[in-house]
Amino acid sequence: MSSDQINLMDALRDLAREKNIDENVMLERLEQQLGVTYKRILDSDNDCSVSIDRESGRIYVYELIPVGGTEEEPVYEAKDVTPPDISRFAAQAAKQVITQSIREAEREQIFEEYADRIGDSITGTVQQSDSRYTLVKIREGVEALLPHTEQPGNERYEHNQRLKALIIDVRKTSSEPSIVVSRTHPNLLKRLFELEVPEIYDGIVEIKSVAREPGLRSKIAVSSRESGLDPVGACVGPKGSRVRMVVAELRGERIDVIPWSDDPATFVGNALSPAKVARVLVNESDHTATVIVPDDQLSLAIGKEGQNARLAAKLTGWRIDIKSLGQAVSAGLATASLGGDSGGEDVDGRCIAVTSTGIRCRNQARPGSRYCGVHEKEATS
Repeated sequence: MSSDQINLMDALRDLAREKNIDENVMLERLEQQLGVTYKRILDSDNDCSVSIDRESGRIYVYELIPVGGTEEEPVYEAKDVTPPDISRFAAQAAKQVITQSIREAEREQIFEEYADRIGDSITGTVQQSDSRYTLVKIREGVEALLPHTEQPGNERYEHNQRLKALIIDVRKTSSEPSIVVSRTHPNLLKRLFELEVPEIYDGIVEIKSVAREPGLRSKIAVSSRESGLDPVGACVGPKGSRVRMVVAELRGERIDVIPWSDDPATFVGNALSPAKVARVLVNESDHTATVIVPDDQLSLAIGKEGQNARLAAKLTGWRIDIKSLGQAVSAGLATASLGGDSGGEDVDGRCIAVTSTGIRCRNQARPGSRYCGVHEKEATS
């Protein structure tokens, strides 16, 4: 065996370890490549078979000559046609095999890495963008596809622009793995808040539900696992700094952060923010909530083209029917005193209780009540 053959085997083994490639798979491919090469060199109608001794590295070339059998199962005689300069041909073939093996190993590594990250956010730079899709470079050698259907209607992308997106699918293809990302998925909003709000990342504040109309407006419902921590304040941040960062990343998408409640009436009332709610009537049997609002709050509760009401319904999972106080009175669902027996102070959404210092309570009144949770107990005791 020549020193060239030894050097070739050593180089293949070293590369297999370095690139985490199966050594036997690489050698089998080299044998197949050499077989094709030698059939061409011999200019023969017969196939060639190549065998590489796994211990010594010695290479053998055989011409497969038909000697009988049937058309379905021919019998071959293996004629040794190993040339003296086999190492030179092996080295050339090995380059092709090594290149292909490395490329496939890298593709497999990328697939395995990102297949485990579906649902995670990524940060990348725009490489190109057209009417069909936008190509986003995640890192060197790894690109993601942002389809047009996963782009908010108000967004346009420029070359080298940085943006965040959510991984929604990873597929194997004949070339590179296809990593598909989204800018419209509701969970992107969750991931962005995790990045900006330490209390969410640490699990102290939880995002209970999200409703999005991408590029236009979103609502998120949040709760706290610590009784003394205001989850809305944590998400909004000092002077709105945290929510402002999320809004900037989403190109100005308006975001309402509202407190979650396990009481359906309270949750539905909160979800219609910024509208003030007088009462919420819940029908458990058909999962419908009838919301009564002061007459001057009706358009705000419904929102432009029904957007506020639509998002509140998505956020809470309840079908919401909004009525003004006048409509509710006409339908026998409320009395006029619901909105007017306290000089109007009970319809601004705040508790009407006055503390011992003579200052009106700053808490939000519970839906259907003129008091917050604390003062409602005092008022009824």
